[in-house]
Amino acid sequence: MSTLGPERPATRSVRPRRRRPAGIGDRLTLRRAAPMIPTAVLLVLFMAGPIIYSLYLAFTDKAIRGDGASKTSFVGVSNFTDALTDGDFWNSVVLTILFTLISAVIGQNLLGLLLALLMERANRVISFAITSIVIAAWILPEVVAGYLLYTFFAEGGSLDGILGLVGIPPQTLLFSAPIVAVSFANVWRGTAFSMLVYSAALGAIPGDVQESAAMDGAGPMRRFTSITLPLLRPALATNLMLITLQTLSVFGLIFIMTGGGPDRKSQTLPLYMYEQAFSYGQLGYGTAVALLLLLIGAAASLVYLRLLPEEEKR
Repeated sequence: MSTLGPERPATRSVRPRRRRPAGIGDRLTLRRAAPMIPTAVLLVLFMAGPIIYSLYLAFTDKAIRGDGASKTSFVGVSNFTDALTDGDFWNSVVLTILFTLISAVIGQNLLGLLLALLMERANRVISFAITSIVIAAWILPEVVAGYLLYTFFAEGGSLDGILGLVGIPPQTLLFSAPIVAVSFANVWRGTAFSMLVYSAALGAIPGDVQESAAMDGAGPMRRFTSITLPLLRPALATNLMLITLQTLSVFGLIFIMTGGGPDRKSQTLPLYMYEQAFSYGQLGYGTAVALLLLLIGAAASLVYLRLLPEEEKR
């Protein structure tokens, strides 16, 4: 009869911990950072550099000619106070806001949404025709678009010819209401962007939601206000922010059509900034105006961000 030896205590097998693979941000070594050096250099040269230099110029009397060209002095916030006390500056601010409201917030936004809704229900031929016409205006160079719209609104131009067919006398909008003429031109040229944004957003709305609402007796208008519009809220806020920022900086279209005139009636902030910096040679003052325009754009962006749902802000 064999004797059993002393029992060994039960041992618990412990699995070795799997080491988490090191991420790029865990330990930045020279070897890992080397591929990013060219990108960092480009960012500093072409982004951070101009931004820092612009901030420097805004607080100096830097000029193209005169004393400011040979000897630049630090003037503190005097460029900003001069702008805020200049009547021409406030005239440009009002015209910039008016131009943005008419051509972007109302014109491009609403027309783009209407065209997107139309293409959603239209057949392929009509949809292709609308898309081709609208995008053709969008991809035109700004110089070409400005010249086309100038000839359209000019005395004896296409607009006068169309109005003459229905017995309406010629309208000189480039002189009587130039801000309306350039706003129409910006709507004509920029609506394609809003149309594409809303077309993509409408295509992402589930069809069964619309069908369920229709089966419950909801009409087209009720489905639009209760289903489509709430689901378009993120696209609406994003589109408004992007077209507003783009419209605030429109320069070439207005410069070609009116040059900011007549009598500064269409001189938005980009044209006022150009006049001060390059026509009058006051680079410091013009840069200060550019920073004030940047603040207006930032304020508008904050307003639009509040329209986004909470989950979209994260």
